Amino acid sequence: MPAFSFVDTGTMRYWLMKSEPAEFGIGHLERSRGRKASWTGVRNYQARNFMRDHMKMGDRAFFYHSSCPEPGIAGIVEVCRAAHPDATQFERRSDYYDPAATHAAPRWFTVDVRLIRITPLVSLAELRRHRELRNMRVLAPGNRLSITPVEPREWEFITTRLMRA
Repeated sequence: MPAFSFVDTGTMRYWLMKSEPAEFGIGHLERSRGRKASWTGVRNYQARNFMRDHMKMGDRAFFYHSSCPEPGIAGIVEVCRAAHPDATQFERRSDYYDPAATHAAPRWFTVDVRLIRITPLVSLAELRRHRELRNMRVLAPGNRLSITPVEPREWEFITTRLMRA
């Protein structure tokens, strides 16, 4: 799989952000105040680094439902606040509490996203059917990252050919 280029061209970047719909699905975001929320609870360093170092306000992302009967893209969101410390790392009662994190030196970051639109589900099986998407990171064997970059040509293919609504 080719490496993703992070050359800063000043243009929008595209992402795929996974969440379990039972924990936080696109419907939760739709019902949330202002239709926006922090993408909290990411506890993988590579996914954290994508948020902290590369995601910018205005970037777009596919909201992907994972660990469910039919995984797939359920909508489109936009980054509306750049990386900031994930408050759940400091909350002792949180499942995402990290005793090594401090306010002076946070370990975990989040971005805020706002709902652009809910889309017809584009299933994992549907993504796999298209040769144009063969290099998408979400389709790579063993991929478990909750946040992955999406190439502009992949974004264009999915939004214009697979999302019909």
